[in-house]
Amino acid sequence: MRITASTVSLTVADVTASQRFFTTHLGYAVQAAADGFASLTRDDAALDIVLLARGTEVLPADQRDQHASGLIVAFTGTGIEKEEQRLRAEGVEITMPLREEPWGERLFQVTDPNGVVVQFVEWATPAEGAAVEA
Repeated sequence: MRITASTVSLTVADVTASQRFFTTHLGYAVQAAADGFASLTRDDAALDIVLLARGTEVLPADQRDQHASGLIVAFTGTGIEKEEQRLRAEGVEITMPLREEPWGERLFQVTDPNGVVVQFVEWATPAEGAAVEA
């Protein structure tokens, strides 16, 4: 099998709120939408996102009442400081401020209205003497 795209499907209480967050602040465009459903895409390497309303009959019965939790949608790129500043200026709450880990990972997080955690990561050179586990 050859994978041609990657998509994450998130079950949320309010599809419209997440759709608005991703399109307004994170550069996504609506590819398709209907009541309780939205398919979002970008024109770069970011994964596509499908938003499904909790309780939708499209899902198997044992998955209908689940919701997106315990996962982080992470985007790796460059210019992370400017991205954090841009999001702050747009009024997006930064739920984990920009920080740098000893192993060279720079990151910050925001959270959408349905609790979907979005992390932005940029790799820097690890601090000298920092332990890096393999």
